[in-house]
Amino acid sequence: MTVSTQPKGILGSGLRDGLQLKPVRYQWAYDLYNQAVANTWFPNEVQLVQDLTDFEKMTDEEKHALKTVISYLNPNELLINKSLAFGIYPYVNAAEAHCYLSKQMWEEANHFMTFEYIIETFPFNREEIYAAGRGKQSLKDKSDFQLKYVGRMLNDKLDVTTTEGKKDFVRNLVAYNIVLEGIWFYSGFMVGMSFRRRNLLRNVGSLLDWITRDENLHLTFGINLLLTILEENEDLQDPEFAEEIRGLILKAVELEEAYNKDMLPQGILGLNADYVNQYVKFMTDRRLEELGFEKEYHVSNPAKWMAAANDTLELVNFFESTNTSYEVNSVK
Repeated sequence: MTVSTQPKGILGSGLRDGLQLKPVRYQWAYDLYNQAVANTWFPNEVQLVQDLTDFEKMTDEEKHALKTVISYLNPNELLINKSLAFGIYPYVNAAEAHCYLSKQMWEEANHFMTFEYIIETFPFNREEIYAAGRGKQSLKDKSDFQLKYVGRMLNDKLDVTTTEGKKDFVRNLVAYNIVLEGIWFYSGFMVGMSFRRRNLLRNVGSLLDWITRDENLHLTFGINLLLTILEENEDLQDPEFAEEIRGLILKAVELEEAYNKDMLPQGILGLNADYVNQYVKFMTDRRLEELGFEKEYHVSNPAKWMAAANDTLELVNFFESTNTSYEVNSVK
């Protein structure tokens, strides 16, 4: 059987489609793959001895916040992996995109193992970690949202030759990539990295830096994939559908606001739910702009120290620079 050399759109589910890399059709996907390979890292490169000492100095409220962040991020890294494997990869037929998605799936597993490394290193009770947010309506509401969209990716077979099938793919992609990875995860990263501003958990902060750097690439890939699909499929260029997608994102912000109030009921030094939620709204405006929408909230960034984690739009220029934080074979 010969492989078709006729160019097709990026969406498709033919088993024999998209098996040739050259000529590269989507240079952005190829560039992201090469950057992701250069960014390969492993959690045990970072030692957590000093962080263990820091942990003993933290208040009960601070420990609760850290545990809640880890209890949410850890299992959801594997949920993202399943979403990629069952809901995204089978419907993308460009070799360069498949290469990137394969590397992203490895990265999600690496992130999961990073949180496992933290759980096993710190004096955490595993059952206590996973129960940190249990029983909260806000967490149930977020889980229900995920089941509605991300869960469907695992269970339903989409026909992406139809308008409705393509719309379902876009809804699912927005829910996992823009909402879960691009807004909800960043809220947790910000809380986890805030301790470093007080000279606490600096090495945990480094691990979160590396995870965030990966997530920026994941977001850039997802946004480019979404915009490419919209460009290649005129039947999706529907103002009513666009408004639905915008509404999906804004609903997710409401859920995250309630969750953050549960995670930080009393606040901790330098951080409270209002502060985190303003950051969530700032990041959401960034995501909306990256998708071509107008801003919704028009708020300033309260966490300018997170600026390096905010700028997915600038990653086009990022490819031209050397990532000295962790780049394979880099010369320092």
